[in-house]
Amino acid sequence: MTTRAQPSSPAGGFIAAESFIELRARERARAILDAGTFFELLGPFDRLHSPWLEMQGIVPQEDDGVIVARGLIDGVPSVVIALEGSFQAGSIGEVGGAKITTALELALRDAERSRPVRPVLLLETGGVRLQEATLGLAAVAQIQSAIVALRERVPVVGVIAGLVGCFGGMSLVAALCSTLIVTRQARLGLNGPEVIEHEAGIEELDAADRRTVWSIMGGEQRHALGLADELVADDCGQIAGAVRAAFRRDGAARFRSRAVETFMHRISSLDPLRPPDPRHLRAVWPREIEP
Repeated sequence: MTTRAQPSSPAGGFIAAESFIELRARERARAILDAGTFFELLGPFDRLHSPWLEMQGIVPQEDDGVIVARGLIDGVPSVVIALEGSFQAGSIGEVGGAKITTALELALRDAERSRPVRPVLLLETGGVRLQEATLGLAAVAQIQSAIVALRERVPVVGVIAGLVGCFGGMSLVAALCSTLIVTRQARLGLNGPEVIEHEAGIEELDAADRRTVWSIMGGEQRHALGLADELVADDCGQIAGAVRAAFRRDGAARFRSRAVETFMHRISSLDPLRPPDPRHLRAVWPREIEP
């Protein structure tokens, strides 16, 4: 874990900043919850792992790369779901998908009984697990359905920090969140840079060109285009603070998934034969998103 000195006030003095990105999924979940309230559900000692990976010569992980933790946020009951990007790139399979969906559905049940639970998704994922393709696709669809139902009763907060990013069907999960928080190191897109290069060629996108990749799908760009709500530094305190602020915010949520006319207008304004330079896209697509 890395700590960095950051100024605490114009008058001087410094506080230690703790990198959120360098934490594993379990510690990220712990960092979001109030101190001392972390309690993991279906952890590694429950030995609930994918039955399909060993058949393909892949060593499974006993939590299937999905951490589900109950605890408190600002003293309010909460559930944090964190994806482990270091295991199969945070991909979603049958077991991990079932853990996420069940946690969200239980939160919905509690909300329907006037006992709302605050849900947080820490998204670090390449999307559907290719080794469990059909099952993974079904799982992602169930997760999306659960979020759409739950967000009508309680905000669903998503966080993309890095280093994996959020791609594939799980990028649609991120888009469905009531509030989406990103860092500059985050990446968000339907297809990842490696997939684009493989399918369309290096002339379309050089996945090794970090400057171009982040100018297209990096957290700062996504926030500037209104595809993410909050841009924060890679700091545990700032990310936890942004999550808390999202739940405290008053007023009705404005969902990107309902802004159909806005996105249709954006698409129609582009000429696919002369696509804009990513640096100029912010001028073409203003940030405001209306439901």
